[in-house]
Amino acid sequence: MPRPLILVTNDDGWDAPGLAALTALAAELGEVCVVAPKEQHSYSGHRISIDRPLLLEETGSRQFTLTGTPADCVRVALTELFPETSLVLAGINRGGNLGADIYISGTVAAAREAALLGRPSIAISQYVRRDRQLDWEWSRRMAGPVVAQLMAESAAGKSYWNINLPHTETGSEARPVRCDPDDQPLDVRFRRERNEFHYSGDYRDRPRTPGRDVQHCFDGSITVSRLLL
Repeated sequence: MPRPLILVTNDDGWDAPGLAALTALAAELGEVCVVAPKEQHSYSGHRISIDRPLLLEETGSRQFTLTGTPADCVRVALTELFPETSLVLAGINRGGNLGADIYISGTVAAAREAALLGRPSIAISQYVRRDRQLDWEWSRRMAGPVVAQLMAESAAGKSYWNINLPHTETGSEARPVRCDPDDQPLDVRFRRERNEFHYSGDYRDRPRTPGRDVQHCFDGSITVSRLLL
């Protein structure tokens, strides 16, 4: 059987190590094409560009950068460059996309845009702890079996997947847990200096609901959540 064509994108930009890790993972599962933002678009949400031209540049065989957002990359790739794409993978994002992050994340928005255009899609993010070194090869190895399992399942209409990897020691076992996204807010605090407000919230201090994705990921599990359009 022919290998599926997998589109890889992200929001950290075309030269991010997480994108390289995900591209390597996708190559194990199918044929790969890459369309990634020329610049970083973290926290961009589902922003799109319709009021300016988007510049495409080729960086390798079936690999391109685009001067647009993650959602723009998916739109251009699926409608103009690689309409035969079977699956869209977004990530691996540096930093978790858990709970409320879903509405802010450019990575998740890329997967959502793919789902809107009728393609199976998976967003993958790596939660980062300040006290540990990040091993992207280990992130790839953790994500691989989970992505393969989701590819093997029947694609549910009007939905897409969100995976979050825990920041474990290299080689430490992490089990996948299917769970709902947390519905609690982020730690929203500001430090005021005259008329300036500086965000001072701490990601780890966010509220968490037992049994949902934030708590599971912080406790060392790989969280897998089905998100609806």
